[in-house]
Amino acid sequence: MKIHNREFINVSKAQVLRQTGSEKIAAILERALNNTLDTTVQPGENGVFVITGDIPAMWLRDSACQMRPYLLFCRQHSELQAMISGVIQQQMHFITLDPYANAFNRHPDGAGHQSDLTTMQPHIWERKYEIDSLCYPLQLAWLFWKTAGSTSHFNDTFIRASQRILGVWETEQHHMQRSYYRFQRPNPPSPTDTLTHDGKGAPVNYTGMTWSGFRPSDDACRWGYLVPANFFATVVLGYLEEIARDVLHDENTCRRAAALKETMLAGIERHAVVMHPLYGEMYCYETDGAGHHLLMDDANVPSLLSLPLLGALAKDDPRYLNTRRFILSEANPYFNAGRYARGVGSPHTPEGYIWPIALAIQGLTATDPAEQRAMIQMLIETDDNTGLMHESFHPDDPSRYTRPWFSWANAMFCELVLDYCGLKRNDLIITQESPCQSL
Repeated sequence: MKIHNREFINVSKAQVLRQTGSEKIAAILERALNNTLDTTVQPGENGVFVITGDIPAMWLRDSACQMRPYLLFCRQHSELQAMISGVIQQQMHFITLDPYANAFNRHPDGAGHQSDLTTMQPHIWERKYEIDSLCYPLQLAWLFWKTAGSTSHFNDTFIRASQRILGVWETEQHHMQRSYYRFQRPNPPSPTDTLTHDGKGAPVNYTGMTWSGFRPSDDACRWGYLVPANFFATVVLGYLEEIARDVLHDENTCRRAAALKETMLAGIERHAVVMHPLYGEMYCYETDGAGHHLLMDDANVPSLLSLPLLGALAKDDPRYLNTRRFILSEANPYFNAGRYARGVGSPHTPEGYIWPIALAIQGLTATDPAEQRAMIQMLIETDDNTGLMHESFHPDDPSRYTRPWFSWANAMFCELVLDYCGLKRNDLIITQESPCQSL
Protein backbone atom coordinates (compact mmCIF):
# COMPACT_ATOMS: atom_id res chain seq x y z
CA MET A 1 0.00 0.00 0.00
CA LYS A 2 1.46 3.35 -1.04
CA ILE A 3 0.92 6.66 0.76
CA HIS A 4 1.31 9.23 -2.01
CA ASN A 5 0.43 12.43 -0.17
CA ARG A 6 3.19 13.02 2.38
CA GLU A 7 2.84 16.74 2.87
CA PHE A 8 2.10 16.07 6.55
CA ILE A 9 5.72 14.92 6.93
CA ASN A 10 7.05 18.16 5.42
CA VAL A 11 4.79 20.25 7.66
CA SER A 12 5.73 18.40 10.84
CA LYS A 13 9.42 18.51 9.91
CA ALA A 14 9.22 22.27 9.48
CA GLN A 15 7.49 22.68 12.85
CA VAL A 16 10.07 20.51 14.59
CA LEU A 17 12.88 22.51 13.01
CA ARG A 18 11.33 25.79 14.16
CA GLN A 19 10.80 24.63 17.72
CA THR A 20 14.02 22.69 18.29
CA GLY A 21 16.42 24.56 16.01
CA SER A 22 17.99 21.19 15.21
CA GLU A 23 18.45 20.06 11.63
CA LYS A 24 19.33 16.56 12.81
CA ILE A 25 16.18 16.07 14.91
CA ALA A 26 14.04 17.22 11.98
CA ALA A 27 15.95 15.05 9.52
CA ILE A 28 15.65 11.88 11.62
CA LEU A 29 11.92 12.55 12.12
CA GLU A 30 11.43 12.90 8.37
CA ARG A 31 13.47 9.80 7.58
CA ALA A 32 11.77 7.69 10.24
CA LEU A 33 8.24 8.63 9.12
CA ASN A 34 9.12 7.85 5.50
CA ASN A 35 11.02 4.67 6.39
CA THR A 36 8.00 2.96 7.93
CA LEU A 37 5.83 3.82 4.93
CA ASP A 38 8.48 2.78 2.39
CA THR A 39 9.82 -0.41 3.94
CA THR A 40 7.24 -2.03 6.22
CA VAL A 41 3.71 -1.44 4.87
CA GLN A 42 2.43 -4.05 2.41
CA PRO A 43 -0.95 -5.24 1.10
CA GLY A 44 -2.23 -8.14 3.20
CA GLU A 45 -4.70 -10.89 2.47
CA ASN A 46 -7.17 -9.43 4.96
CA GLY A 47 -6.07 -5.81 5.30
CA VAL A 48 -2.67 -4.12 5.53
CA PHE A 49 0.37 -6.18 6.55
CA VAL A 50 3.22 -4.43 8.42
CA ILE A 51 6.58 -6.15 8.85
CA THR A 52 8.61 -5.36 11.97
CA GLY A 53 11.74 -4.40 10.01
CA ASP A 54 14.45 -6.90 9.20
CA ILE A 55 12.12 -9.85 9.89
CA PRO A 56 9.39 -10.46 7.26
CA ALA A 57 6.66 -11.08 9.84
CA MET A 58 3.94 -8.92 11.40
CA TRP A 59 4.01 -8.59 15.17
CA LEU A 60 0.68 -7.47 16.62
CA ARG A 61 2.51 -5.24 19.10
CA ASP A 62 5.04 -3.68 16.75
CA SER A 63 2.57 -3.02 13.95
CA ALA A 64 0.29 -1.04 16.29
CA CYS A 65 3.20 1.01 17.60
CA GLN A 66 4.47 1.62 14.06
CA MET A 67 1.11 3.16 13.15
CA ARG A 68 0.66 5.41 16.18
CA PRO A 69 2.59 8.51 14.96
CA TYR A 70 0.37 8.67 11.86
CA LEU A 71 -2.76 8.96 14.00
CA LEU A 72 -1.83 12.60 14.57
CA PHE A 73 -2.36 13.33 10.89
CA CYS A 74 -5.11 10.94 9.81
CA ARG A 75 -8.27 12.99 10.45
CA GLN A 76 -7.87 14.95 7.21
CA HIS A 77 -5.83 12.32 5.34
CA SER A 78 -7.83 9.60 3.61
CA GLU A 79 -4.78 7.53 2.62
CA LEU A 80 -3.56 7.34 6.21
CA GLN A 81 -7.07 6.44 7.36
CA ALA A 82 -7.21 3.57 4.86
CA MET A 83 -3.77 2.34 5.95
CA ILE A 84 -4.51 2.36 9.67
CA SER A 85 -7.97 0.86 9.20
CA GLY A 86 -6.39 -1.88 7.09
CA VAL A 87 -3.78 -2.62 9.76
CA ILE A 88 -6.52 -2.95 12.39
CA GLN A 89 -8.49 -5.26 10.12
CA GLN A 90 -5.42 -7.46 9.53
CA GLN A 91 -4.60 -7.57 13.24
CA MET A 92 -8.13 -8.57 14.19
CA HIS A 93 -8.18 -11.25 11.50
CA PHE A 94 -4.97 -12.73 12.88
CA ILE A 95 -6.40 -12.73 16.41
CA THR A 96 -9.39 -14.72 15.19
CA LEU A 97 -6.95 -17.29 13.78
CA ASP A 98 -5.06 -17.68 17.07
CA PRO A 99 -5.14 -15.23 20.01
CA TYR A 100 -2.06 -16.89 21.53
CA ALA A 101 0.26 -16.04 18.63
CA ASN A 102 2.40 -12.91 18.69
CA ALA A 103 3.66 -12.78 15.08
CA PHE A 104 2.18 -13.83 11.74
CA ASN A 105 3.14 -14.52 8.13
CA ARG A 106 1.77 -12.48 5.25
CA HIS A 107 0.73 -15.69 3.51
CA PRO A 108 0.08 -19.17 4.99
CA ASP A 109 3.49 -20.39 3.84
CA GLY A 110 4.73 -21.96 7.07
CA ALA A 111 7.60 -19.51 7.54
CA GLY A 112 8.97 -18.84 11.00
CA HIS A 113 9.32 -21.08 14.03
CA GLN A 114 7.36 -24.09 12.85
CA SER A 115 9.46 -26.51 14.91
CA ASP A 116 8.30 -24.98 18.21
CA LEU A 117 6.34 -27.38 20.41
CA THR A 118 3.01 -25.60 20.45
CA THR A 119 -0.07 -25.51 18.23
CA MET A 120 1.37 -23.97 15.07
CA GLN A 121 -0.32 -23.30 11.73
CA PRO A 122 1.07 -21.95 8.42
CA HIS A 123 -0.07 -18.36 9.05
CA ILE A 124 1.84 -18.15 12.35
CA TRP A 125 5.46 -16.98 12.47
CA GLU A 126 5.75 -17.34 16.25
CA ARG A 127 3.35 -18.41 19.02
CA LYS A 128 4.80 -16.84 22.14
CA TYR A 129 1.79 -15.76 24.16
CA GLU A 130 2.11 -12.18 25.39
CA ILE A 131 -0.74 -10.17 26.93
CA ASP A 132 0.35 -7.02 25.12
CA SER A 133 -0.10 -8.68 21.72
CA LEU A 134 -3.84 -8.48 22.41
CA CYS A 135 -3.73 -5.08 24.11
CA TYR A 136 -2.15 -3.12 21.28
CA PRO A 137 -4.73 -3.87 18.55
CA LEU A 138 -7.53 -2.81 20.92
CA GLN A 139 -5.62 0.37 21.76
CA LEU A 140 -5.06 1.18 18.08
CA ALA A 141 -8.71 0.52 17.24
CA TRP A 142 -9.88 2.85 20.02
CA LEU A 143 -7.38 5.59 19.16
CA PHE A 144 -8.35 5.43 15.48
CA TRP A 145 -12.00 5.84 16.43
CA LYS A 146 -11.20 8.86 18.59
CA THR A 147 -8.82 10.57 16.15
CA ALA A 148 -10.41 9.80 12.78
CA GLY A 149 -14.01 9.52 13.98
CA SER A 150 -14.44 6.26 12.09
CA THR A 151 -16.36 3.25 13.40
CA SER A 152 -16.30 1.10 10.27
CA HIS A 153 -13.47 -1.03 11.70
CA PHE A 154 -15.77 -2.19 14.51
CA ASN A 155 -17.10 -4.92 12.23
CA ASP A 156 -17.78 -8.64 12.58
CA THR A 157 -14.06 -9.44 12.57
CA PHE A 158 -13.47 -6.97 15.41
CA ILE A 159 -16.36 -8.45 17.38
CA ARG A 160 -15.06 -12.01 16.98
CA ALA A 161 -11.52 -10.95 17.87
CA SER A 162 -12.62 -9.06 20.98
CA GLN A 163 -14.57 -12.09 22.17
CA ARG A 164 -11.50 -14.25 21.73
CA ILE A 165 -9.40 -11.73 23.67
CA LEU A 166 -11.85 -11.74 26.57
CA GLY A 167 -11.93 -15.54 26.51
CA VAL A 168 -8.15 -15.86 26.65
CA TRP A 169 -7.74 -13.36 29.46
CA GLU A 170 -10.49 -15.02 31.50
CA THR A 171 -8.97 -18.46 30.91
CA GLU A 172 -5.47 -17.30 31.80
CA GLN A 173 -6.67 -15.97 35.15
CA HIS A 174 -6.73 -19.69 35.96
CA HIS A 175 -3.67 -20.73 33.97
CA MET A 176 -2.71 -23.78 35.97
CA GLN A 177 -6.22 -25.24 35.98
CA ARG A 178 -7.83 -24.21 32.67
CA SER A 179 -5.22 -23.29 30.08
CA TYR A 180 -4.21 -25.63 27.27
CA TYR A 181 -1.45 -23.28 26.10
CA ARG A 182 2.03 -24.78 26.04
CA PHE A 183 5.25 -23.53 24.46
CA GLN A 184 8.66 -25.12 24.15
CA ARG A 185 11.47 -24.34 21.72
CA PRO A 186 13.81 -27.28 21.09
CA ASN A 187 17.46 -26.40 21.69
CA PRO A 188 16.71 -22.71 22.37
CA PRO A 189 19.57 -20.25 21.83
CA SER A 190 18.65 -18.73 25.21
CA PRO A 191 16.75 -20.10 28.24
CA THR A 192 14.34 -17.17 27.86
CA ASP A 193 13.22 -18.52 24.47
CA THR A 194 11.20 -21.33 26.01
CA LEU A 195 8.88 -22.01 28.94
CA THR A 196 9.78 -24.28 31.83
CA HIS A 197 7.65 -27.04 33.41
CA ASP A 198 6.93 -28.87 30.15
CA GLY A 199 5.98 -25.64 28.40
CA LYS A 200 3.47 -24.40 30.96
CA GLY A 201 5.78 -22.00 32.82
CA ALA A 202 6.48 -21.68 36.52
CA PRO A 203 3.47 -22.45 38.76
CA VAL A 204 1.26 -19.53 39.77
CA ASN A 205 -1.57 -19.00 42.25
CA TYR A 206 -4.84 -17.31 41.37
CA THR A 207 -4.60 -13.52 41.86
CA GLY A 208 -7.27 -12.01 39.61
CA MET A 209 -4.55 -10.95 37.16
CA THR A 210 -4.16 -12.75 33.83
CA TRP A 211 -1.11 -14.89 33.08
CA SER A 212 1.46 -14.21 30.36
CA GLY A 213 4.02 -16.65 28.99
CA PHE A 214 6.31 -13.97 27.57
CA ARG A 215 7.23 -10.33 27.96
CA PRO A 216 6.98 -7.72 25.18
CA SER A 217 10.68 -8.43 24.59
CA ASP A 218 9.62 -11.97 23.55
CA ASP A 219 11.58 -13.28 26.56
CA ALA A 220 9.88 -15.76 28.88
CA CYS A 221 8.41 -14.46 32.12
CA ARG A 222 10.11 -15.72 35.28
CA TRP A 223 6.85 -15.45 37.23
CA GLY A 224 3.61 -15.63 35.30
CA TYR A 225 1.88 -12.37 36.21
CA LEU A 226 3.52 -9.58 34.22
CA VAL A 227 2.41 -6.47 36.07
CA PRO A 228 2.80 -3.73 33.39
CA ALA A 229 1.01 -5.95 30.86
CA ASN A 230 -1.85 -6.47 33.30
CA PHE A 231 -2.06 -2.71 33.82
CA PHE A 232 -2.22 -2.24 30.03
CA ALA A 233 -4.96 -4.86 29.78
CA THR A 234 -7.10 -2.99 32.30
CA VAL A 235 -6.78 0.18 30.19
CA VAL A 236 -7.84 -1.47 26.94
CA LEU A 237 -10.66 -3.30 28.71
CA GLY A 238 -11.94 0.18 29.55
CA TYR A 239 -11.72 1.00 25.83
CA LEU A 240 -13.63 -2.15 24.97
CA GLU A 241 -16.31 -1.21 27.51
CA GLU A 242 -16.75 2.11 25.75
CA ILE A 243 -16.80 0.57 22.26
CA ALA A 244 -19.31 -2.08 23.34
CA ARG A 245 -21.56 0.50 24.97
CA ASP A 246 -21.43 3.39 22.51
CA VAL A 247 -20.81 1.69 19.15
CA LEU A 248 -21.75 -1.99 19.33
CA HIS A 249 -24.59 -1.57 21.84
CA ASP A 250 -23.56 -4.87 23.38
CA GLU A 251 -24.37 -4.83 27.08
CA ASN A 252 -22.98 -8.32 27.72
CA THR A 253 -19.51 -7.48 26.33
CA CYS A 254 -19.54 -4.17 28.18
CA ARG A 255 -20.25 -5.80 31.51
CA ARG A 256 -17.87 -8.69 30.85
CA ALA A 257 -15.00 -6.30 30.09
CA ALA A 258 -15.82 -4.18 33.15
CA ALA A 259 -15.87 -7.17 35.48
CA LEU A 260 -12.57 -8.51 34.15
CA LYS A 261 -10.96 -5.08 34.47
CA GLU A 262 -12.00 -4.67 38.09
CA THR A 263 -10.82 -8.17 39.02
CA MET A 264 -7.43 -7.56 37.43
CA LEU A 265 -7.03 -4.18 39.13
CA ALA A 266 -7.83 -5.77 42.48
CA GLY A 267 -5.20 -8.44 41.77
CA ILE A 268 -2.57 -5.81 40.98
CA GLU A 269 -3.35 -3.94 44.19
CA ARG A 270 -3.22 -7.07 46.30
CA HIS A 271 -0.22 -8.85 44.79
CA ALA A 272 1.97 -6.40 42.82
CA VAL A 273 2.67 -3.69 45.38
CA VAL A 274 5.92 -4.05 47.35
CA MET A 275 7.75 -1.95 49.93
CA HIS A 276 11.29 -1.15 48.83
CA PRO A 277 13.76 -0.15 51.58
CA LEU A 278 15.04 2.83 49.55
CA TYR A 279 12.20 3.79 47.23
CA GLY A 280 9.15 3.04 49.33
CA GLU A 281 5.87 1.60 48.06
CA MET A 282 6.24 0.65 44.40
CA TYR A 283 5.20 -1.93 41.80
CA CYS A 284 7.09 -5.11 41.00
CA TYR A 285 7.61 -6.24 37.41
CA GLU A 286 6.39 -9.83 37.86
CA THR A 287 4.84 -11.94 40.59
CA ASP A 288 3.38 -15.43 40.93
CA GLY A 289 0.79 -14.74 43.63
CA ALA A 290 2.73 -17.03 45.96
CA GLY A 291 5.14 -14.51 47.46
CA HIS A 292 7.71 -14.15 44.68
CA HIS A 293 8.29 -10.63 43.29
CA LEU A 294 10.70 -9.62 40.53
CA LEU A 295 12.04 -6.08 40.95
CA MET A 296 13.23 -4.78 37.58
CA ASP A 297 12.02 -3.09 34.45
CA ASP A 298 12.62 -3.88 30.80
CA ALA A 299 12.94 -1.44 27.90
CA ASN A 300 10.13 -3.05 25.95
CA VAL A 301 6.60 -1.68 26.32
CA PRO A 302 4.43 -2.27 28.30
CA SER A 303 6.95 -1.53 30.99
CA LEU A 304 6.54 -0.08 34.44
CA LEU A 305 8.16 3.13 33.17
CA SER A 306 5.50 3.43 30.44
CA LEU A 307 2.42 3.20 32.70
CA PRO A 308 1.39 6.88 32.38
CA LEU A 309 1.82 6.78 28.59
CA LEU A 310 -0.42 3.71 28.45
CA GLY A 311 -3.08 5.47 30.52
CA ALA A 312 -2.75 3.20 33.55
CA LEU A 313 -1.49 5.78 36.06
CA ALA A 314 -0.99 9.53 36.26
CA LYS A 315 2.55 10.88 35.86
CA ASP A 316 2.42 12.20 39.44
CA ASP A 317 1.00 9.05 41.02
CA PRO A 318 3.09 8.49 44.20
CA ARG A 319 3.65 4.79 43.61
CA TYR A 320 4.57 5.45 40.00
CA LEU A 321 7.09 8.11 41.02
CA ASN A 322 8.68 5.71 43.51
CA THR A 323 8.76 2.99 40.85
CA ARG A 324 10.23 5.42 38.32
CA ARG A 325 13.02 6.40 40.73
CA PHE A 326 13.83 2.71 41.17
CA ILE A 327 13.78 2.03 37.41
CA LEU A 328 16.13 4.92 36.60
CA SER A 329 18.70 3.85 39.18
CA GLU A 330 21.30 1.13 39.55
CA ALA A 331 18.80 -0.77 41.72
CA ASN A 332 17.15 -1.82 38.44
CA PRO A 333 19.40 -4.60 37.09
CA TYR A 334 18.77 -3.41 33.51
CA PHE A 335 19.54 0.27 34.01
CA ASN A 336 22.82 1.05 32.30
CA ALA A 337 24.99 4.14 32.11
CA GLY A 338 28.01 5.16 30.10
CA ARG A 339 29.79 8.08 28.50
CA TYR A 340 27.05 8.90 25.98
CA ALA A 341 23.80 7.73 27.55
CA ARG A 342 21.95 6.53 30.63
CA GLY A 343 18.81 4.43 30.37
CA VAL A 344 17.03 1.10 30.52
CA GLY A 345 18.14 -1.96 28.62
CA SER A 346 16.92 -5.54 28.40
CA PRO A 347 18.13 -9.10 28.89
CA HIS A 348 17.01 -9.56 25.27
CA THR A 349 20.14 -7.76 24.03
CA PRO A 350 23.81 -7.71 25.13
CA GLU A 351 24.58 -6.86 28.73
CA GLY A 352 25.04 -3.15 29.37
CA TYR A 353 23.19 -1.96 26.26
CA ILE A 354 20.48 0.74 26.29
CA TRP A 355 17.30 0.77 24.19
CA PRO A 356 16.16 3.91 22.33
CA ILE A 357 12.57 2.82 23.02
CA ALA A 358 13.24 3.19 26.74
CA LEU A 359 14.78 6.64 26.27
CA ALA A 360 11.71 7.71 24.30
CA ILE A 361 9.43 6.36 27.02
CA GLN A 362 11.40 8.22 29.68
CA GLY A 363 10.89 11.42 27.70
CA LEU A 364 7.19 10.81 27.04
CA THR A 365 6.50 10.16 30.73
CA ALA A 366 8.59 13.07 32.02
CA THR A 367 6.91 16.09 33.60
CA ASP A 368 9.82 18.42 32.81
CA PRO A 369 10.33 19.54 29.16
CA ALA A 370 14.06 19.71 29.89
CA GLU A 371 14.10 15.98 30.55
CA GLN A 372 12.21 15.41 27.30
CA ARG A 373 14.74 17.46 25.37
CA ALA A 374 17.62 15.63 27.07
CA MET A 375 16.22 12.29 25.90
CA ILE A 376 15.85 13.58 22.33
CA GLN A 377 19.43 14.84 22.41
CA MET A 378 20.66 11.52 23.75
CA LEU A 379 18.87 9.69 20.94
CA ILE A 380 20.26 11.81 18.11
CA GLU A 381 23.79 11.62 19.52
CA THR A 382 23.80 7.81 19.67
CA ASP A 383 22.45 6.90 16.21
CA ASP A 384 26.03 6.41 14.89
CA ASN A 385 25.08 8.81 12.07
CA THR A 386 22.69 6.29 10.54
CA GLY A 387 19.75 8.69 10.74
CA LEU A 388 17.53 6.01 12.27
CA MET A 389 16.99 4.40 15.65
CA HIS A 390 18.57 1.08 16.61
CA GLU A 391 17.16 -1.67 18.77
CA SER A 392 19.91 -1.11 21.38
CA PHE A 393 23.39 0.37 21.67
CA HIS A 394 26.36 0.45 24.03
CA PRO A 395 26.37 3.67 26.08
CA ASP A 396 30.18 3.95 25.92
CA ASP A 397 30.38 3.21 22.19
CA PRO A 398 27.24 3.92 20.09
CA SER A 399 28.88 2.31 17.06
CA ARG A 400 28.18 -1.01 18.81
CA TYR A 401 24.47 -1.58 18.31
CA THR A 402 21.86 -4.19 17.44
CA ARG A 403 19.83 -3.69 14.27
CA PRO A 404 20.82 -0.88 11.89
CA TRP A 405 17.22 0.33 12.15
CA PHE A 406 14.22 -0.80 14.16
CA SER A 407 10.80 0.39 13.04
CA TRP A 408 9.22 0.35 16.52
CA ALA A 409 12.08 2.49 17.87
CA ASN A 410 11.74 4.88 14.94
CA ALA A 411 8.06 5.31 15.76
CA MET A 412 8.80 5.99 19.42
CA PHE A 413 11.36 8.64 18.45
CA CYS A 414 8.73 10.30 16.28
CA GLU A 415 6.16 10.23 19.09
CA LEU A 416 8.62 11.82 21.51
CA VAL A 417 9.72 14.59 19.14
CA LEU A 418 6.18 15.40 18.02
CA ASP A 419 4.97 15.44 21.62
CA TYR A 420 7.82 17.78 22.62
CA CYS A 421 6.86 20.11 19.76
CA GLY A 422 3.20 20.20 20.77
CA LEU A 423 1.84 17.68 18.27
CA LYS A 424 0.12 15.48 20.82
CA ARG A 425 -2.71 12.99 20.85
CA ASN A 426 -4.78 15.44 22.95
CA ASP A 427 -4.44 13.21 25.99
CA LEU A 428 -6.75 10.64 24.37
CA ILE A 429 -4.64 7.89 25.87
CA ILE A 430 -5.78 8.82 29.38
CA THR A 431 -8.58 6.49 30.38
CA GLN A 432 -11.89 7.79 31.61
CA GLU A 433 -14.27 6.14 34.00
CA SER A 434 -16.98 4.61 31.82
CA PRO A 435 -19.21 2.28 33.82
CA CYS A 436 -21.67 0.31 31.77
CA GLN A 437 -25.11 1.81 31.57
CA SER A 438 -28.36 0.37 30.36
CA LEU A 439 -28.13 0.04 26.58
